[in-house]
Amino acid sequence: MRIGILLLEIAICLSYLTSSLNSYAIDNAGVKISGELKKWHTIALVIDGPFARETDSDPNPFLDYRMNVTFRHSSGAPVYVVPGHFAADANAANSSANAGNKWRVFFSPDKEGQWHYAIEFVKGKKIAISEESGVPVMPFHGIHGSFFISPTDKRGKDFRARGRLDYVGARYLQFKETGDFFLKVGADAPETFLAYADFDNTYARKNEAPLKTWKAHIKDWRPGDPFWGNGKGKGIIGALNYLSGKGINSVSFITYNAGGDGDNVWPYVDRNDKLHFDCSKLDQWLVVFEHATKQGIFLHFKLQETENDDNWKDGKQQIIPESLDGGDLGIERRLYLRELVSRFSHLLALNWNLGEENTQSPEQLCAMADYLRNIDPYKHHIVVHTFPDWQDRVYSRLLGEKSVLTGASLQNHWKSAHQRTLKWINESAEHGKQWVVCNDEQNPPDLGVPPDPDYLARSWTNSLNSEYTIHDIRKYTLWGVFMAGGAGVEYYFGYKYPQNDLNCEDWRSRDQSWSYCKIAIDFFSNTKIPFWEMTNADALVGNPNHDNTVYCMAKVDQYYLIYLPTGGSTELNINSDKKYSISWYNPRKGGCPVNISTTITGQKPIKIGPPPYDIEEDWVALVRSIDNVR
Repeated sequence: MRIGILLLEIAICLSYLTSSLNSYAIDNAGVKISGELKKWHTIALVIDGPFARETDSDPNPFLDYRMNVTFRHSSGAPVYVVPGHFAADANAANSSANAGNKWRVFFSPDKEGQWHYAIEFVKGKKIAISEESGVPVMPFHGIHGSFFISPTDKRGKDFRARGRLDYVGARYLQFKETGDFFLKVGADAPETFLAYADFDNTYARKNEAPLKTWKAHIKDWRPGDPFWGNGKGKGIIGALNYLSGKGINSVSFITYNAGGDGDNVWPYVDRNDKLHFDCSKLDQWLVVFEHATKQGIFLHFKLQETENDDNWKDGKQQIIPESLDGGDLGIERRLYLRELVSRFSHLLALNWNLGEENTQSPEQLCAMADYLRNIDPYKHHIVVHTFPDWQDRVYSRLLGEKSVLTGASLQNHWKSAHQRTLKWINESAEHGKQWVVCNDEQNPPDLGVPPDPDYLARSWTNSLNSEYTIHDIRKYTLWGVFMAGGAGVEYYFGYKYPQNDLNCEDWRSRDQSWSYCKIAIDFFSNTKIPFWEMTNADALVGNPNHDNTVYCMAKVDQYYLIYLPTGGSTELNINSDKKYSISWYNPRKGGCPVNISTTITGQKPIKIGPPPYDIEEDWVALVRSIDNVR
């Protein structure tokens, strides 16, 4: 494989000398480049290659061919080696084709100007997951050409206006185009987001996990939005429109859960066939993911359910047939990861989560993460999720240079979100590699984040005497995570409630909670405080144990952010001779500050509070040195 790539590099250099003939080379070679040729936009390179069917086994079009395309900017950098895939007729989302001669690569260029490409196309047994050279498939192997990339014309929340979201060694992911740091608020439920009736070859196997129609959100679909086939997909597209309209910027989903809770999502032509992929279903998934990208919604790929890893209980491995290679990095897992990277890694804002409630060994996780990092041309953020009582044994063995992981996806009791987020932020920093830490699932699992009270009254008789409300979630999960320095939250819906983790298809059930999420991230955006430069400073407000009484973040001497979950007052210990202003913000209603004082001096404990009104409710106090008031 390395020799083949070297030859392709030589071909790219030759293409520099023949760029004036490239348009003819493209036509003569049968290469078609489509999409808007603009920075950060999706470009598809398609060739008319060998005819195949999805179910072929000799050769298997997914396993026994390897198509890679090397893209190099004319300046010499950057260079990306992007895996390609068998695409049936390259219109399978609409045609439901399962056969054809189209082979495709997706690419999202991150630099304006001339780009050159060279195609590697080889054949051999299991060559797709091998580093062997393979047998060149002519005349496709070695084809080269070029194209020109113009600036993007997108604005606003569309990620194409902001660029790829990168891990940069900090607590937050950063947009490559704008340099902005990303705070995530999103939906962790339903984990079976992709168990949708309008996707080809998708069916339910369990009564408690039916397929979704997303009927409640069909009204949110807008003229001009995408669909496939004969008007399919409007419900799920409308659902994303609703989330985006509420200011929500993340959605998570499992891409393989055979044998798991839902047992209704898989990328294959058949649930039990792990070597042949469903081209039309995956193209339909892509329609949804591309729309999410345009709506400013981050994609949280959960690569497997806990049953697919396999489970380790009492020191013994619990093998189930639906697992991928029994948890190891074998043929099934390698091919699965390559196919997902090939079809979806060009999307600008995503993370790869190695597994929900993962129970693989550290060695298995490292092998999986290493392989994923090696084949992903864009080196997207990689995290893992595990059970709350497994965190110490799992995460502690993956910190620092022990793995290529760049973050953690936490599941914790809603009351402990602040402490547990802060723990893994600090632990990772102490091991020399700062993780991006998010709280993505809230326990207890039967309750999670409750529906809005008025939604319950309309749809269901609430016989559960919950010990907490959506206001507690706002205070101790949402703000608790942000005030720890966490990068975001996603809300899990408990299984005892309507619209739960498996059957939710009406996100309006948590409408008020989404509003609180938007108020929170708008606060950080509107105040323009450099939260990425601030660290948790609970001790400055008399909370060294990081309990839920009061939270503080600080950029010492410049900015102090204080959250009072139940109002009241606290003291801020500042050792400075500067003057400070205090602004009060309402996390329930949002908007502009309701009160500003500019006469406070440091060098002694400063009394913060009580708030301007509703003194027993939660409030945010922003203390800034006068030099930093804008």
